[in-house]
Formats: sequence, structure tokens, C-alpha cells
Amino acid sequence: MFSKTCLKRGRSSAGTMATTDDIGLITRFKGGDRLAFEEIVLKYQDRIYNLCRYTLHDSGDAQDAAQEVFLKVYGSLKAYRPESSLYTWLYRIAVNTCFDYNKKFRPKPSDESAVEDLPSAQASPERLYQSKEVGRAIEAALQKLPEKLRTAIVLKEIEGLPYDEIAKVIHTSVGTVKSRISRAREELCRLLQKKA
Repeated sequence: MFSKTCLKRGRSSAGTMATTDDIGLITRFKGGDRLAFEEIVLKYQDRIYNLCRYTLHDSGDAQDAAQEVFLKVYGSLKAYRPESSLYTWLYRIAVNTCFDYNKKFRPKPSDESAVEDLPSAQASPERLYQSKEVGRAIEAALQKLPEKLRTAIVLKEIEGLPYDEIAKVIHTSVGTVKSRISRAREELCRLLQKKA
């Protein structure tokens, strides 16, 4: 359905209301234009895959879960109401799909990492090795976090969502989101210090 991608480390912006572009795509889809759905998939597939990848820790599982997300979106897009951004709505579906996937299959995290660093041409072999080692250590530490903490920290630090959007995605209060992120940061520091 869509292509795999490297994990992004940049921040993404998300508004609290659906964008005019998203509303146009949804309106076209509701009117029977199936190409509008393809445009939605192309617009959001990388972000959804990245979320699934960080949540499930396995690129194959993430690919399967992301495709399941878009199948669910296709089946329920006609009922979507633009009270929150399409981005937030998609993330909510993705988070719930990953939670369900973990309950069904309970994949075991490994120390292998899919983090692909994009180093500069001048990077030394030692620096490349250290960069990959740090990525692996962070990835392994993330996978040791409880699912609720991991999801909150990934949505904040990897995807760059603001607290209020994260609260909408995971159906909780902003205070709970802040608490989970704080606890996740503390636990990550503890795990990384322990490994050092």
C-alpha cells in the first residue's frame, strides 16, 4: 500500500483543527473520489509508519500495523468530523492499532535498531559507529518503557506533537501526558546510565 521509510527525527507540526487541504481531501473522498484517499495516505504514511515503528520496534510489524491503520481509516473516513486535525485522528487510530497489535502478538524487543543515521560525508568511521551505538541504546531503552510511557514520549520527542494533541491522541488529560513524558524521560535516563 505504501513504501517503507527511514525514521524521521524532525519535528512535525499539528494543528488542533483540520487543515483546509485535509478538509478538501475528505470532502472529495466522501463525494466518491477514491484518489483523495490515496493523497491522504501519501501525505501521512511516513508519520504513521514511524509511530508504528517506534511503538512496535520491528519494521515488518510496523508496516503491517500501518497498513491496518489505513484500512481502518478507509472504512471510517466518511464518519470523520473535523473537530480535531486529521493528523490527530490518524494518530489516535495508529496508537490504538499498535496497542491492539501488542496485545495480540506481543513482539519481543531486540537490541537491533532500525534507526538509520544519515551522516555527513566527512563523518569518521568512529563517529559513525558511536552514532549508531547511541541510536541502538536509545531504541533499546525505549522498548523497555511501559507502552503508555513509550507512546507519550515518542509522540512528543519524535513526532513533535504538542501536549494537547497528545492528550487527544491517547484519550487522557494534558496533565497525565506531562506526567507520562516526565516519567518516560526519567526512566530513559536511568536505563541509559545503567547501560553506560
